[in-house]
Amino acid sequence: MRVLIVEDEVELAAMLAEGLRAEGMVCKVAHDGARALEMTAAAEYDVLVLDRDLPLLGGDAVCRALNTAGYPARILMLTAAGALSDLVDGLGQGADDYMAKPFSYLELIARLRALGRRASTGSTATVLSRHGISLDTVRRVAERDGRPLKLTPRELGVLELLLAADGAPVTTEELRDRLWDAALDPATTAVRVTVHSLRRKLGQPPLINHEHGFGYRL
Repeated sequence: MRVLIVEDEVELAAMLAEGLRAEGMVCKVAHDGARALEMTAAAEYDVLVLDRDLPLLGGDAVCRALNTAGYPARILMLTAAGALSDLVDGLGQGADDYMAKPFSYLELIARLRALGRRASTGSTATVLSRHGISLDTVRRVAERDGRPLKLTPRELGVLELLLAADGAPVTTEELRDRLWDAALDPATTAVRVTVHSLRRKLGQPPLINHEHGFGYRL
């Protein structure tokens, strides 16, 4: 899942970005509303974590601009304005969800995953399954034929993309773009190593095939 954090508190933004990356998300940061619009014009994100009180251009204006442009990302407003009237007003600006500071980190992760799921599939389904493999995309747990799988966040991300593809191949480039930061060197073996580790943990018989020129298929 690709997340853009729009937050002018530099330390908070860095902390959130570090935490989301540890959860296997690709995360970028903008410290003002104008920069956020520049970044969304240059790339697609699944979810924006958007503060309302931003320099140069406020969060409400960013939200309205993205909705007017038909930008596909879901928007979660994360702001100190926590009164009920603020929540109603924020959702009225076009936000998909709203959280007040201070906030529960675990709740934030759960909400982001729910928004990201709807952004990528248009569905509210929470469990993906194929060939005896099942993945609960909310609880972030997977199993094979009832056997729990101990997977890293990145391995879970790869498995989710393969399951969501429903038998279609997923290219190395797509895995890299969706699960790693854009700064990742294309020549790195990170994707191959992660897929190899996931294949090993899934056990026998092997379920992930690599088709030269097409990608990985479950």
